[in-house]
Amino acid sequence: MAAEDSQVERRTRPGSERQRGPVTLRGDQVPLSTTDQRLLDSRGPSDWVHTDPWRVLRIQSEFVEGFGALAELGRAVSVFGSARTPVSSPEYATGMELGRLLVDAGYAVITGGGPGAMEAANRGAAEAGGVSVGLGIELPFEQSMNDWVDLGVNFRYFFARKTMFVKYSVGFIVLPGGFGTLDELFEALTLVQTQKVTQFPVVLVGKAYWQGLLDWLGGPVLEGQKLRAADLGLIQVVDDPAEAVELIVRSEHDRFSGEELHEGEQESVRGTTYDGT
Repeated sequence: MAAEDSQVERRTRPGSERQRGPVTLRGDQVPLSTTDQRLLDSRGPSDWVHTDPWRVLRIQSEFVEGFGALAELGRAVSVFGSARTPVSSPEYATGMELGRLLVDAGYAVITGGGPGAMEAANRGAAEAGGVSVGLGIELPFEQSMNDWVDLGVNFRYFFARKTMFVKYSVGFIVLPGGFGTLDELFEALTLVQTQKVTQFPVVLVGKAYWQGLLDWLGGPVLEGQKLRAADLGLIQVVDDPAEAVELIVRSEHDRFSGEELHEGEQESVRGTTYDGT
């Protein structure tokens, strides 16, 4: 069982020399399946009576490992975005700026720990002297933890990883991305819509990129009564990383306004100011 447990990695700040690049295939080393796939794939014969109880223990170990690693993290924001974002792109620069601004506002930065936009946010946080967290996932292609992660937790199961993103964040900021990014986005929106989490801001960065999705939600989806008009208000979209961070800070102020907090916590939150510089 130990071989499939999640692993916690603590990384030192990287130096000037580092290998970077997009997700790459392992060629002949690509595994035939992943732990998630073996759990969910019901095709063919199954020895589930004997194997699934042990899987439950492995799943439990991932939650225990994640809770133990992140329990004392403090205020944090999860940042999502494409692993395919090039280092030379404006989106990468936006991710770095976002990571820096979140640290300046008093937050740790949590990403999926991979390359692209995730690396950019981790890098911005690390270079600003903040806490840079990566929650990695086992995939059928190479995606190691990026070198800008200070605290990394590797997961085998997506659902355990998703729990950590929400449990230890006060909000989500979403950079342009594909299926994985959209999965995290709509997971968060569903939790807010169904009031599984409250006062949880979801901010999209990049109006031009997200406009087509917003038009679809506000058009056919809303007109077909698949959403309420109020549900669209759960999404906030900006172009400026500073505005995204300001929305997170403002949401925290609203959340804690008038609430009884642990000693010293209210002063810490209300004392946070953000001027975008």
